[in-house]
Amino acid sequence: MRIRRGAALAAIAVIGVVTTTLAGLVTNVVSTQSRWPPWLRWLQVRPWLSFVVLGAVTAGLAALLAVLDDRRSGRRDGEPPARTGDTADPPGAALVLRSLPRDTTAFTDRSAELAALRDSVRTAQEAASALPVHLIDGMPGVGKTALAVHAAHILSERFPDGQLFVNLNGHTPGRTPVQPGEALAALLTAAGVPTHQIPVGDDIGAVTEARAAMWRSRLADKKALLILDNAAGYRQLEPLLPGGGGCLVLVTSRKRLAGHEEVILPVDALPPRHAVELFVRLSARPADELDHGVLNELVRLCGYLPLGISLLAARLRHHPSWSARDLYERLVATQDRLGELRSGERAITATFDLSHRDLPPERQRFFRRLGCYPGTDLDAYAGAALGEVPVAEARRHLDGLYDDHLIEEHPGSRYRLHDLLRDYARGLAAEGDDMDHLQSVQRVCAYYLCALAVANGHLVRSGAMVPPPPDGARRLETPALASRVDALSWLENERANILACIRRAHGLALYDTVIRLAVAMAPFLRQAGPWDQAVGLHRTAAEAARRTGDEQALANALAELGVVRRFMAAYPDAVAALDEAVAHYDAVGDLRGKADALNQLGIVWYLTADNEDAARAQTDALGLYRRLGYRLGQANALADLGMVWRQTSRFEAAMETQSEALAIYQELGDRYGEANSLRDLGVVHRILGAYDLAARHHRQAFDIYVDLDDREHQAYALNEQGVVRRLTGDPEGARAAHRQALTYFTELGDRYGRANSVLLLGTVERASGDAAAALSRSEEALATFRELGSRGGEAAALSELGVARGMLGDPDGAAEAFARGLELLRALGNRYGEAEVLNNWGTLLADTTPDTARDHFRRALALARDIGSPSEQARATEGVERCDRTADAG
Repeated sequence: MRIRRGAALAAIAVIGVVTTTLAGLVTNVVSTQSRWPPWLRWLQVRPWLSFVVLGAVTAGLAALLAVLDDRRSGRRDGEPPARTGDTADPPGAALVLRSLPRDTTAFTDRSAELAALRDSVRTAQEAASALPVHLIDGMPGVGKTALAVHAAHILSERFPDGQLFVNLNGHTPGRTPVQPGEALAALLTAAGVPTHQIPVGDDIGAVTEARAAMWRSRLADKKALLILDNAAGYRQLEPLLPGGGGCLVLVTSRKRLAGHEEVILPVDALPPRHAVELFVRLSARPADELDHGVLNELVRLCGYLPLGISLLAARLRHHPSWSARDLYERLVATQDRLGELRSGERAITATFDLSHRDLPPERQRFFRRLGCYPGTDLDAYAGAALGEVPVAEARRHLDGLYDDHLIEEHPGSRYRLHDLLRDYARGLAAEGDDMDHLQSVQRVCAYYLCALAVANGHLVRSGAMVPPPPDGARRLETPALASRVDALSWLENERANILACIRRAHGLALYDTVIRLAVAMAPFLRQAGPWDQAVGLHRTAAEAARRTGDEQALANALAELGVVRRFMAAYPDAVAALDEAVAHYDAVGDLRGKADALNQLGIVWYLTADNEDAARAQTDALGLYRRLGYRLGQANALADLGMVWRQTSRFEAAMETQSEALAIYQELGDRYGEANSLRDLGVVHRILGAYDLAARHHRQAFDIYVDLDDREHQAYALNEQGVVRRLTGDPEGARAAHRQALTYFTELGDRYGRANSVLLLGTVERASGDAAAALSRSEEALATFRELGSRGGEAAALSELGVARGMLGDPDGAAEAFARGLELLRALGNRYGEAEVLNNWGTLLADTTPDTARDHFRRALALARDIGSPSEQARATEGVERCDRTADAG
């Protein structure tokens, strides 16, 4: 890049010199008849010298431009240019991340610790060596997090690819430490990885390892800074560490987590002088008005901890009439009252108690209720539900607690308690009525149910069941969620808090609440994942339903579990869950639930090409939907049944049922269903050779998916468009469509769709004559289909593999692939695929063994005539004629 820019600038300089010379010559000729001013006459007398001077000036300006350009780019020698499009990142991925909390005003000094950290980072970066992990440890309230955040803000320019903050809840009261797999999911999401692409599964160790590998890959060539706050132990940390040496990791913990490659930065209590300086600054009192002897006692009683000092200083700031001695006397009295505490806790807890007692009674009550909150952070709406107050009042309480240093502010108008203050608030709540704690949890769960009902209005399809909010909860205020984007953003922010509420409700035996929240979260987790989180949620709901003997709720939880298992391609588990759901729906007489579960079972069996079972399940579901008069269900079952008929080469039946489904979708205004039916009808028309009609259907489907912002189905439509373009002589258009589909499937984590795109790209390469590329792509797709248990995909990949091997001069390998493919296709009842493979095999043998080839072509011809496929019929007819010509010539 430097060489190219230098050459361009040199060219500019040369052009400038030449232009200057020509302009000078013309000017000199024109001016020979006149006398120039005395101060310019030397240029007229010595024109060539003037041209040299002017050329040098031009070259100098070009050089100056280059210097300024380098400075503006902000790059040093040896640094790579800024990337405008990194192919390692999927579309929409965030390349620069900023999630640091706000730098605290309570930070003071720590110059030695900061200097040690800066020197360590500078030394490693200048030596181009790997940055070590820096462990910041110390007692609670000493300011470990504040130091890490302050240092991160100072060092942010050295790590331009982003700064991330993760609270691991290692010592958070009432919260279990965050598991490495959960933390990795959050980090990958923050780094721009779509949740569908994040690895999932039942083997926690394997999933954590896969996510850790993806995380290391994302940061392999990055310079990023990561704060892992409140760590419980090294085992929790290790999977989260980036693999590359260009990232700085700051870890805070109450434990000493020394390892062989880390730098330890112990944080002790503040020196007395710095503690007094912090107190004076935060109290907003002139230093000369304060009794420094009393100040020394105050900070001593706080244990010289920044958290306690900031709380005490806030008390003095909010009471202008108090003196430092007044504050001291109150603190001593409070400390004496709490004398039963251990000496290490007494001072800081006394500070909390003094701060709490100074609050107005209604704010004291609000603060106590925060101790009942199961989540980590909250906004004014959740606070209003907890405190049983209007949102405006909750917002005032939260702002007031922030001003009093009893709560921390986080981005997005959200708040959280420091771990020690959370523990203190929980203690206050425990001193009260147990029913108050239970009712606080019930209220916040009711709030989330109300807000989820609003969010789900933007997520679920028209006519689908949405769980209503609990009775009497409609008066609760909820955020304004005006669009699908608003709903998804709110859900992503509240995901961890809602799941924490479900766990707390389960622990309090609030089983009905657990069931309701699980149902309400299901639509979001279906779409956003990670699906292993959804599996855990629905298993919890199923357990709650079993405890209460609620068969209806149990059936619903199992049905949702089966759907998520299908998304994860865990097909046997999906079938088991859905089968059990059908049995429970039968037991309670819920025909709608049973029909939905049968419809989902049929989809699973379609995906595994168990076509007989798939057709029976969809037919049974259709009968139930018709009995109930549920039109959307009828359309869904008809559409899915049409796909089964198409997969088994019953094309007339496929068009009939799919057309009926399309009419119902259009009648209901269900554009999602309409697009699906259009796409599948396009596939049937393409198989039957009606390419124009197929292209039109695929284009209509794609346009609807774009309107719905459904990128996964856009990818499926793109693949179908690509197939039609290849068959109509547009290989470049086909390649572009399949590549775009591949990008979308990779981004979304749809392994089946990705494998299909890879296989179709291989088909385009094969048709273009690049057999080696076709072979590679076919082998990749085959491996994925076998891993997923997709026999239909495996058969299609084997067919392409056979063609590629034949083109590369491996007839035995080709015959092996064709034979295995035919075996699968016959078992699946896919006669169109069987005819296609027989034609491919006949083409391979036509020149060497025409008699065998003729037999393959004749069998393909019979199949193609039977199913009405003109394309395969034409191929088979031409193949037979070719074999006859070869035999006659011989």
